[in-house]
Amino acid sequence: MKLPIFYTVTMARGWESKSVESQMESAQTESKQSDSAPTDEQKQARRERDGLLLARSRVMQQLESATNELYRQSLQRALSELDEKIAKLQR
Repeated sequence: MKLPIFYTVTMARGWESKSVESQMESAQTESKQSDSAPTDEQKQARRERDGLLLARSRVMQQLESATNELYRQSLQRALSELDEKIAKLQR
């Protein structure tokens, strides 16, 4: 069964208009976000926080697999320090 050409053209235009509509919405969203773009200080704080969270997750993994008690205590102290630093950044 072959569809009439006007049917496929109409479908193509329907999809095209949806695409254009979503692109316009994306552009509006981006322009709103660019108005409130983070400052360099905010970017730096976010990078530092992300680094601390990454370090914290690594320490947690090491803590879960550690068997030596002294090593576990050392990891607990490191975890406490990381938590303090993360809390300071969130203020």
